Amino acid sequence: MEQNSTQTQIVAGLRAKWDSYVQANSLNTTQQRELIIDEFLACRDHVSTEQLLELIRKRNSKIGYATVYRTLKLLVDAGIAHARDFGDGQTRYEVAADHHDHLICTKCALVLEFEDDKIEALQEEVAKRLGNFKIVHHRLELYGLCPKEQGIAGGSCPNESK
Repeated sequence: MEQNSTQTQIVAGLRAKWDSYVQANSLNTTQQRELIIDEFLACRDHVSTEQLLELIRKRNSKIGYATVYRTLKLLVDAGIAHARDFGDGQTRYEVAADHHDHLICTKCALVLEFEDDKIEALQEEVAKRLGNFKIVHHRLELYGLCPKEQGIAGGSCPNESK
């Protein structure tokens, strides 16, 4: 229940950020764009434009690819979405709600999100040691092979359970 409440607060904060962006940039508010934003903010995975379009068309079959693509670009510009390319040439988008890092299988395209306080602290330590840098933003993506793609006997891919 508490996580649901937290998620609702995060979405409300991102919505407020979007409203400010719309006003500051004199953008029009349309029902199609609002539906796209609602669907995107409800996503828990990294979604491509095509995947988001598929979700949206369940609610409104008349929305086109270009509208979804342009709206995602606006969400990135507004700081509400992050565009990610995990090395397979496919841009995916994720809600910019919290900081996390990624572990990516280069064969099956599994993407796992993780947070590790030790890694965060080590990054700060390295930044300080190498010139007293203050980290303001970073992205950590680790590329490898899941157990199945490594050929480990009995190894499974977490992607298969989804």
